[in-house]
Amino acid sequence: MVIFSLLSPNFLTAANISDILRSISIVTLIAIGVTISLTVNGLDLSVGSTAGLATILSASMLVLHRQELFIALLVPILAAVLIGLVNAFLVVKVKIPDILATLSMMFIVQGILLTYTKGSAIYANMPLAAGERAPGIFIPSFLHIGQGELFGIPMPVIIMLLAVLLVHLLFTYTKFGRFFYVTGGNIEAARLSGVPVHRYRIYAYMLSGLFAGIGGIVLAARIGVGEVNAGAPFLMDAVAAAYIGFSVFGAGKPNVIGTLFGSILIGVLLNGLTMLNVPYYTQDIIKGAVLAGALALTYYRSRMI
Repeated sequence: MVIFSLLSPNFLTAANISDILRSISIVTLIAIGVTISLTVNGLDLSVGSTAGLATILSASMLVLHRQELFIALLVPILAAVLIGLVNAFLVVKVKIPDILATLSMMFIVQGILLTYTKGSAIYANMPLAAGERAPGIFIPSFLHIGQGELFGIPMPVIIMLLAVLLVHLLFTYTKFGRFFYVTGGNIEAARLSGVPVHRYRIYAYMLSGLFAGIGGIVLAARIGVGEVNAGAPFLMDAVAAAYIGFSVFGAGKPNVIGTLFGSILIGVLLNGLTMLNVPYYTQDIIKGAVLAGALALTYYRSRMI
């Protein structure tokens, strides 16, 4: 932040800081899900596709089926939790390694989205196969979730901060939350101590799907269109934020406060590089390098411990 402030006079302004927080809100929501999967020593790679599914379902409920706000929120959330439940079944019951199971689910969900939408976006007044136009619109109450403000604070930022606070309190101060860490620390010792480890691994993947779904809803409300591949680019940023928070800010364990700082770090990097007119196609190189550094630090610390 110091470097970017010196190189760009517009970086350290209230408007730009607000833009950074708004831009990281969706990444952080999805990264919370990744963080929860990490607490049980797993990793959910399907969060990007799950967020894309929530985006498409929200748009579909509003534009194609003319539903109100409640249905436009409920359907994608239920679908996202169901994806998490399927992931849990593959990992816990079928015993497929988590990376392979969630990677498979990522491709399955992406294929379902392409099949359902036939590769096209869902937007107001879009032409339909029968020749008529889509009957619904993105209603103002839904768009307010991604584009509105409360007391001058963008709604996505408020949703992000509330989610971080809620999960932090849950995992730090409740027995329910601490059992996730116990399960991830040593699953056999946790099982022998009476912790229902399979149940908590299932909870972890369901919560991962839930937060990916919330991120997808906020994304749909922010851009006002259902894009098929909208959620996929968030996977890398979400995983990077979770691991950066794990290694640098997490005191050796995954936690949502660290994940938030990881998201802020990525957001600051991308925003500052954009202000300095660094080509967008080189930014992934820098993000990858930051993630590699975070992983190297994580494994170095684990060896020292």
